[in-house]
Amino acid sequence: MKYVDEFREREKAEALRREIAKLCEEIEKPLKIMEVCGGHTHSIFKYGIEEILPDRIELIHGPGCPVCVMPKGRLDDAIAISQNSNVIFTTFGDAMRVPGSKTSLLQARAQGADIRMVYSPLDSLQIAKDNPNKQIVFFALGFETTAPSTAFTILQAAAEGIANFSMFCNHVLVIPALKALLDNPDLQLDGFVGPGHVSMVIGTDPYEFISQQYHKPIVVSGFEPLDILQSIWMLLQQLVENRCQVKNQYNRIVQKAGNKVALQAINKVFAVRDTFEWRGLGDIPNSGLKIQPEYAQFDAELKFTIPNLKVPDHKACKCGEILKGILKPWECKVFGTACTPETPIGTCMVSSEGACAAYYKYGRLSTMSKKLIAEKPKITITQEPLPACGFSLD
Repeated sequence: MKYVDEFREREKAEALRREIAKLCEEIEKPLKIMEVCGGHTHSIFKYGIEEILPDRIELIHGPGCPVCVMPKGRLDDAIAISQNSNVIFTTFGDAMRVPGSKTSLLQARAQGADIRMVYSPLDSLQIAKDNPNKQIVFFALGFETTAPSTAFTILQAAAEGIANFSMFCNHVLVIPALKALLDNPDLQLDGFVGPGHVSMVIGTDPYEFISQQYHKPIVVSGFEPLDILQSIWMLLQQLVENRCQVKNQYNRIVQKAGNKVALQAINKVFAVRDTFEWRGLGDIPNSGLKIQPEYAQFDAELKFTIPNLKVPDHKACKCGEILKGILKPWECKVFGTACTPETPIGTCMVSSEGACAAYYKYGRLSTMSKKLIAEKPKITITQEPLPACGFSLD
């Protein structure tokens, strides 16, 4: 398949692996590199990238999964809206099974709420046209990647005068989250594999503060195996040469200034919230989006009464520490036992971009085996002579 197979060639991957190993020999200390995007985490496990890297490199999984960073309180608010008798609540499929404090959207639908999965906010807008006597609410979530489609849908609804349509806005911004991670004294990172899809919208300029203020290199990366390996190689080159720069490996998609049309739509429809709660990271200033007053008629938070409460995570769940890169999924006691994709306790096991889901699907057995081998004491087996069996093989 042209333009896909070229990024999965074994010989090129092996050449990059050798070059990475050579660069590692010039760096004395262990290295911690965070891949911010959940899509990168899944690619890393799907293609076994972590297995071929030198032991000196540790990949840290960041908070780049939009469903994973959704706090329980906001999910409870979404469920409360969906339970209004005159509401058709629409959402992406990833959010259906995310556990709230008492239930999930999937369970709420089983209990009678009219909750429907859609592939885009425009699908939700069409449902509003088809059901003029109902209030249709779209669960808008995601980073800057999905914010443009939400913005354009609101502009379309305004142009057509569709009054029975609104959005429960939970869009978040990647730059404040990265700053919060860099300010965390428990997490000492050497560099970042930057998110490709977000950068397609915002460009590479917003990452300059990482190199200038925090003196860390970042390479915006694509999602194929060779993309990720080349990005790690580009990071190591900077570390060896004592450089800290923003580099763009994904230049076939990402432009320096981003997508100006998409950014204009975001700025027209949305304003930045003073603060927004993230699962695991807590309240981060200027990290979320809300609908501008000019489009208040499409703001579900103004149309409906919601609990608007902060709800703590399940005590056994370590999603917060995993999202901050402090723990790996297999270090959570309920991972793979009480918490599975079928019975998730935390968000990281639900989403297709969640780190726990990636470990469970692609890396669970090998990772858990290494953990068990490291923890169990060595057993010495002594071979005793076999008892006489009554016949001879001679």
